[in-house]
Amino acid sequence: MNRKVKQLAAGLACLLVLPSLTACAKDAPAAYREEALPAHNLMLSRPDFPAEMPGKINKNAIKAVHFRLGPAYTELLMESLAQSTSITISGKAEATQEQMVSFIKKRNPSPKLTCSVEEIVASYYKEAGREGIRPDVALCQALKETGFFAYGGDVLPSQNNFCGLGATGNKVKGAAFPTAQIGVRAHIQHLLAYASTKRPQEKIVDPRYELLIQSRPDLYGKIKYWTGLNGNWAVPGTTYGQDILNLWQQAQAPDGSDTSLRAAEKKVQESKDAASYIYRGIVYSKRGETDKAISDFDAALKHAPKNTAARYNLALMQTQQGKSGDALKNYNQLLKDNPTLPQAWYNRGLLLMKTGKQKDAARDFEKVLELVPQQADACNNLALCRIAQGKYPEAWQLLHRASEINDANMTVLGNQYVFEACVE
Repeated sequence: MNRKVKQLAAGLACLLVLPSLTACAKDAPAAYREEALPAHNLMLSRPDFPAEMPGKINKNAIKAVHFRLGPAYTELLMESLAQSTSITISGKAEATQEQMVSFIKKRNPSPKLTCSVEEIVASYYKEAGREGIRPDVALCQALKETGFFAYGGDVLPSQNNFCGLGATGNKVKGAAFPTAQIGVRAHIQHLLAYASTKRPQEKIVDPRYELLIQSRPDLYGKIKYWTGLNGNWAVPGTTYGQDILNLWQQAQAPDGSDTSLRAAEKKVQESKDAASYIYRGIVYSKRGETDKAISDFDAALKHAPKNTAARYNLALMQTQQGKSGDALKNYNQLLKDNPTLPQAWYNRGLLLMKTGKQKDAARDFEKVLELVPQQADACNNLALCRIAQGKYPEAWQLLHRASEINDANMTVLGNQYVFEACVE
């Protein structure tokens, strides 16, 4: 068996283990499969693909092969946090540890951690609880900073640095800590320095704690609310606090149980506002009652036409029912009203790609990467847009970048194998 055949076989092993749900893009030179393969389903050592394409593309070969798209976002959004400016950094957890573990594993089945997901969650609840900081929201800040522990920026997973302490850009990696728990402690101590003048109960391990006191007296102990971190913890970070709180709400989303449905019915009876209809719509969706979910999200939009969660959830349900045109209209309106939601850009990119609008889809995936630079699936999908456009060297570089973001992403690995098999 020659080298090219082996490469193609390896790629097919990555791509075709899953059921072959194929979506062919109109006028595109390749077909796309929109399912991701969990890393544990395939034991392959990752080869060292070069950063630059090592030859020329065999155009007949690339027209005959299949590439796999990264999967769509399918997680429904909770009601937007209208009172986000009143949610304090200090306080008790509302989400349980079990909810946070489930939330993390659902969004990233292969987190790059030096401990288990259960251990990192327990560390946040222990360290933050000791200092009076909300553990669940602090953990959501770490999820935002690390891309659900996928990393991909200047900070390395081995540093146990979960909030970018000392990482000032330009390849500056920032602080490193010997264990995950000490890294969590440093994060919580830094938050405490923003929220209170009370000294930490444990020995200070945050290397920037004293620096904040000395150089930023305007911040030390004066930031009481998560939205107060906007432009201070992150620059420009105009929606930094809101983004953290949105993740926090998503972690607390209801399930499809009868208990959740009874609670949802009570909310609608008592309030009949957008939030209550969104909550019940999520419950209906998780019970598989899509028509009822759509009805509730429509009702929410009648109460609040610019409600991000209602319109986004409606688009998800319409996509699920195969109503791509209606879903696109809702994504278009949503992104006019709220251009900072990466899930909407990403999902619209997938819909555009499947209708052959590669250039428009590429712009959407570029926007996702602008908002979330460590999104490997967006990088993968942008690469497939470039393949469809005949921009092969750029596509190669994008797949290489995606593999650097997440080297356990089997969708990316399979596409690299298949792509290399088409290089002469």
